[in-house]
Amino acid sequence: MAPLNVGFLGYGFSTKCFHLPFILPNPDLKVYAFLQRSPPPPSSSNPEKGKHCTIDYPSAKHYQSADEFFGDKNIDLVIVCTRHESHADLAERSLLAGKHVVVEKPFTISTEEADRVIAAQKKSGKILTVFQNRRYDSDFRTLKHLVDKKAFGQITECEIHYDFDFPFWMKSWDKTVYTPGQGMLFGIGSHTIDQALVLFGRPATITAFYRSLRGIESEIDDAFTVILQYGGEKKNLVVTVKTSVVCVMQYPLKFFVRGYDGSFVKYGDDKQESQVFQGLAATEKGFGVEPEDTYGLLTTKEKVDQSQSEDNGRWVGKFPSLVGSYVAYYEDLVKTIRGEKELVVKPETARDGLRIIEIARESAQKGCTLPFN
Repeated sequence: MAPLNVGFLGYGFSTKCFHLPFILPNPDLKVYAFLQRSPPPPSSSNPEKGKHCTIDYPSAKHYQSADEFFGDKNIDLVIVCTRHESHADLAERSLLAGKHVVVEKPFTISTEEADRVIAAQKKSGKILTVFQNRRYDSDFRTLKHLVDKKAFGQITECEIHYDFDFPFWMKSWDKTVYTPGQGMLFGIGSHTIDQALVLFGRPATITAFYRSLRGIESEIDDAFTVILQYGGEKKNLVVTVKTSVVCVMQYPLKFFVRGYDGSFVKYGDDKQESQVFQGLAATEKGFGVEPEDTYGLLTTKEKVDQSQSEDNGRWVGKFPSLVGSYVAYYEDLVKTIRGEKELVVKPETARDGLRIIEIARESAQKGCTLPFN
């Protein structure tokens, strides 16, 4: 089959660091067009690479007008990599123009917007998905593998962490008044709440707290704790999702899981992002591979892996992390578009994640536990 023509809305950090490195190795995807408002730099200026799509991808089409971009009938798949508040309108417009769509996280900035975009998808018949690439992290792939193997038996508690030590990209966070789409809950929380939904489904109730730790009084969170409590057969399950920008640790805590038959403690993080920054290509040997130092510690009543040895009546061992692969996200998407595989990241799940974020902020403001609805 001919490759799918990919059109990018935006040519910023996300496009260059989280999408192109994992689309380029895929022979079923062609970098076809960009919507970048700024004009091409004059050839006489000896322009710097990385600043403009026409310099980095001279064979691709460059549009400065949204009307021209959406009017190009040769674009098969649109990647929405623009400001959070523009996601819904651009995703809806892409669908109604007859394109398949990937939306960067957060999907939208409200459940009302998400419902509108999902309705547009049903009307168009095209594929709509969200870039929940953290499902393809080495550590999460490993945890899901163990959950699927029922290594822990009935799980009673799970903590999902994603912490930073004052990252460089927070320097511009100087606003004090909150509007939907801002803060860590809509940022990293879009990923970690999604991971909780993938593993355990919708919670029964939500209790949350958020803080501003970056040295200014602000309504915009840079640290949060969201406690998800479940019902029915999972009534004894509590899932905690946490992020903080105060994290002076060699290897930050990532997962802590315990159940009736086992536990798992995982430090460190997926290496794909840092490897891209180091200039490593996604096709190179070692890409997405975690060092043994950050393998998670698996303890179970019965032996479930050869890495475990018996210790005091328990089976204990460092469980080798599976390889992380954001390339696989796009491989799976191509199969879905071609009717070969069920969609992995469904927009309805992303919508549930937004609803949890909305309820979490309300819970924090009111100081109470609220039902998921």
